[in-house]
Amino acid sequence: MTQRQANWLLAAVSAAWGASYIFMKLLVEEIPPLTIIALRFGIAFIIMIAIFFRKIVHIDARMLKYSAILGALLFCIFFALMYGMKNTTASTAGFLTSTTVILVPVLQVFITRRLPSKKIVWGIVIVTTGLIFLLVRDDINIAAGAFLCLVAAFLYAIHIIMTNRCVREVDALLLGIYQLGFATLFATIGTFLFETPVLPTNTVHWFSILGLALLCSAFGFVMQSIAQKYTTPESAGFLFSLEPIFSAILAFIFLHENMGLQWYFGALLILTGVLIANATFKTKLT
Repeated sequence: MTQRQANWLLAAVSAAWGASYIFMKLLVEEIPPLTIIALRFGIAFIIMIAIFFRKIVHIDARMLKYSAILGALLFCIFFALMYGMKNTTASTAGFLTSTTVILVPVLQVFITRRLPSKKIVWGIVIVTTGLIFLLVRDDINIAAGAFLCLVAAFLYAIHIIMTNRCVREVDALLLGIYQLGFATLFATIGTFLFETPVLPTNTVHWFSILGLALLCSAFGFVMQSIAQKYTTPESAGFLFSLEPIFSAILAFIFLHENMGLQWYFGALLILTGVLIANATFKTKLT
């Protein structure tokens, strides 16, 4: 797989994750957050086991360790995000979480002790400007809900960087599958400790759970692990900045969350920044 192909795959993952905010918003008012997390990752894990049964038996201690770390990060990301979405809109949650695009290159500077290239710096500046246009709106409430979404963004950045390191040492497909299992384990424990578990009771809720499980988790996080073996954390972070655009479009269609001219300008800036930053990444990684 070339880096360009990996980046296209990550763009598809970003689109899938954009839909996740719609599904979560439809669920969070009726079903406890930890229960949603346990169901989405649990169903995804079972399906991936059924598909790749012969492959998943080949596992070692290193795989379990890395999967547990990434699974814990996934659990924490969605714990913060689900509670954050109780007090904000799906569009705003998508925008706030997309600040990951700024955090990944910044964290990479501290890890690698190297400054990013000029194209990445320009990409950061343009995407950040676009995010400001998306975020500075009359109806946004930078309070507890928004703060939790920002916490989720920070954890996303760590997850992207950790995934990029882990897939260099272990099988990317198995890593993607087993992290779902560990996220399920942590969420299930939390559900029985802090919530009263309930199952979806209507078609919309089941559709949302299955959408989160199949599209956003089974496809999204497993394909992320595979694609990140052939690209860089910075490139992944920039491509994930497309997520709020997809989430806002879907929120407009299904939840009737109206966005104005300012939003379109911000979205255009984000797309421009992503294209500029990824113009650098044309090599094939092995």
